[in-house]
Order: sequence, then C-alpha cells, then structure tokens
Amino acid sequence: MEVIKKYVQENKERFIDELVDLLKIPSVSADSAYSQDVLNTADKVKEFLEKAGCDTVEICETPGYPIVYGEKHINDNLPTVLVYGHYDVQPADPIELWDSPPFEPVIKKTELHPDGAIFARGACDDKGQMFMHVKALELMMQTDTLPCNVKFMIEGEEEVGSASLAWFVERNQEKLKNDVILISDTGMISNTQPSITTGLRGLSYVEVEVTGPNRDLHSGLYGGAVANPINILSKMIASLHDENNHITIPGFYDKVEELSREERDEMGKRPFSLDDYKKALDIKEIHGEADYTTNERNSIRPTLDVNGIWGGYTGEGAKTVIASKAFAKISMRLVPNQDWEEITELFKKHFESIAPASVKVVVKPHHGGQGYVTPIDSIGYQAASKAYSESFGVTPIPVRSGGSIPIVALFEKELKSKTIMMGFGLDSDAIHSPNEHYGIFNYLKGIETIPLFYKYFTEMSK
Repeated sequence: MEVIKKYVQENKERFIDELVDLLKIPSVSADSAYSQDVLNTADKVKEFLEKAGCDTVEICETPGYPIVYGEKHINDNLPTVLVYGHYDVQPADPIELWDSPPFEPVIKKTELHPDGAIFARGACDDKGQMFMHVKALELMMQTDTLPCNVKFMIEGEEEVGSASLAWFVERNQEKLKNDVILISDTGMISNTQPSITTGLRGLSYVEVEVTGPNRDLHSGLYGGAVANPINILSKMIASLHDENNHITIPGFYDKVEELSREERDEMGKRPFSLDDYKKALDIKEIHGEADYTTNERNSIRPTLDVNGIWGGYTGEGAKTVIASKAFAKISMRLVPNQDWEEITELFKKHFESIAPASVKVVVKPHHGGQGYVTPIDSIGYQAASKAYSESFGVTPIPVRSGGSIPIVALFEKELKSKTIMMGFGLDSDAIHSPNEHYGIFNYLKGIETIPLFYKYFTEMSK
C-alpha cells in the first residue's frame, strides 16, 4: 500500500492534468455533430493505454463507433482481468444550466469535495472512472507490481445502447476470454463508507409519437373541435400510473422479483438520511410507489419515467396553434427477471390500446438491456471487498443500484464471466445533469484501490 500511495502522490498532478485533457473532447455519441470528437477520443484512449504499458492496443472497427482494445499479458497460468469502460458521454444540454462550460473542465472545492472536484461532462460518467483503470495499470507497471494479465475493452456507444459492443463481443469471445470483468461505472455510499454494487436494473427506452390533424391548426378556428395531440399525449402518459404510483400496464409486474422481508431489512441497514436526501435535491417531499422506502424505490422496484416531451410552439412569445404532432421519450427501469424486449412489447400494446380514435399513435423502441445481480460469495467480490477495506479502512457494503449497464448481462451470457462493479462516484456527482463533477479524492482513491483488487484476486485464484 505504501508503494501505491507514494506513486499516486508523486504523480497526482499529472494524473489530474491528463484526465482534464480527456474531458475537453466532447465525445457525445448521441449527436452526429460530435462524431469526429468521439473518434478523436478513441485515439486518445489508445494513446494512454500504450503509455500505461499495454503490449497491444488497437482501434477495433464496429458498425458504429470503435472499441479500444488493449492487453498486457504476463503468463498463461495467471488469471486475466477484463476491464470495461466507455469513452462516450451524455449530451450536455441544457447548456445554460451549467456554471461553467461542460467541455472546459474546472476544479472547484465543494462541501462534499474539500480537495476539489473536476466539473465537466463525463467527469464521473465514465471518463474519470474509466481512466482510473488506465492509471492503475501504469502504476502497477512502473512499480513492477502487476500480478496477473489484464485486458481493456473501452467502447464509444454506452450512452446510446451499446449496440456495437454486443456485435463485437459475440465475434471476439476468444480475444476477450477472462476470469473476471471489472467495471467502474457506478458509485459508492460516501467517501467514508465505500460500497460495491451487486445489482443493476434493466432498461427499456421508447419514443412515442401522437398525430392528430394533417397540419398545425389555428387554435381559435379549430380549438374544441379537433383532438389536440399534446393534450391527448399528456392524458395518456398520466394514465400510466395509478394513485399509488403503481404502473398500470397489464402484465408489467408479472415477473418482478419480490425480495423477502429479511432481504429488505438488510438493505435498510445502509446509512441514509431522508432529510439530507431532500435537502440535496431541494424538494419538500419524496414521491414514489406506495409501501416502499426511497432506497427500495430506486433500486429493487421497476419504474416508468418521461425523459422528454415536446410538440407545438415553444419559442419566444405566443403562437395560437394546435400542433399536428406531439412526442415523448419514455424510459422504464426494470428489475431482474423482467425481460426488456417483453416489457417494450407490453408498453407498445398498452399505449396503442389507450389512444382515442381521434389520433394515431406510433411507438418506436430505441434500446434496452436486462437487469443483473452478482453474488457476494464469489472470489471477485471478496477481492474487491478486501481492496476497499485496505484502501478506506472500512468494509464496503453491498448495494443494488437503480442505474442500468445493459451490457453486464450480455457479458455473462457471452463470456461466461461474473462482473465486479467497483464504483467510486457519489450520488451527488450530477451524472447526466448540468454541472457533472468527480471528486479529486475519489479519482485518486480509485487509482489506489484498483491495484489491490488485482493483488487479492490473483492470490485468491490460486
């Protein structure tokens, strides 16, 4: 541990500067206007992996954005760790809500980050956390402490569904052969209480389109006589939850995993202040499905949320118009046993069935993925637990996350490997939101902790 701490201390300013350089590139995979920036980021990641000490690094072409693959092979008799991460980021919109430009990183001290935090899109999700693994490899190579083989698979489409990653994994199973998969794209409870994510929710993402008249109409001449698609869409969306915030789609809960009272009680031991939660979000009261706690609602229960809704005139001033069309983007977070394709079909069937005859409805599936639960008695989990315990001086708590990493279930299916999710971000890091940031403490602590995972996983694999 002293060797690790010494190397991090001696190189921390460079580590920070290199991450800042990576964050300056706007690798927004959802917007084709940034396609060259996404490709440039892949080149940059390749360069960093080469400098860190990989024997082989290549840009692997796919039907979409490329995957950066790298490896450092020591011995066939040693275990192999496959590191997964992504170099693409979410769109920065709404830009006006950022305190500083999203692709001009700044370091500021905050109440939770007295050592400073890097504010930039992708700082935590996932460039900062992915880059910890690159720097951890550099540390182990420079201090001659790498105990096993390592492979890297860094993709550029995670924020848009990872379609090309599935294509790549299915065609490169021998290349990607490993003993455990390591991911840092999740969070932990706090900087004094680490945790290991043992469960992820699945995802179904759709877009809906409601069409009324064949053109926009004057709201005075036609109002009250012709269906308004925006009004209709609003009513349809409102009907998707009942008075207990229970989702009303027939069959939606048929395969939902119901945890025992004992399991729910164990989850309840996680440190949590409802007052602090509400204060951090500036809300007076919480909201959600009846008979479940806040932490249960955002981890072990499925959800349905509107992510965007639009139609008609939204510019400055007034325009009295009945829009021809209205649109919404809707995501459903799913729990283990819910199949995302089945849920997508259930949504489509139900949403079309509740539309009045005065409008036409089209449901367009976007992407999705299955939920995932990893056992806490595996060698990988135990190695991660020992690594956190040594680095933080506190035993990590297993938690289930409300987020989704759809490819984790794919990895188990195709590569037959368990995934360990060693996240170092905080819930307050504003991922997917304006003013996303990542603590300097968290970034450096990740670089310190990851080599310990390699050490313990190798020892426990013998």
